[in-house]
Amino acid sequence: MPEHNDGHDHSEEEHDHEEAFVDLMVTLEEDQLEELKKIAAEYKAQLNQNWDVSAVMRVAVGDFLNKLGRIL
Repeated sequence: MPEHNDGHDHSEEEHDHEEAFVDLMVTLEEDQLEELKKIAAEYKAQLNQNWDVSAVMRVAVGDFLNKLGRIL
């Protein structure tokens, strides 16, 4: 698994793929960020895994691209 050092704890359970991560600056509305933080906390509690906003955003973007038929 590639090394990723962005100050976040990325567990193997969270990332079970071989793709490299790319740091990206994203501008969100405050309420969007607050909801993403809540979702990350809920996933962390429910799944007993170390979820953060970055992980939730990757899932959301993956779902969006899948719905557009861009990825499987």
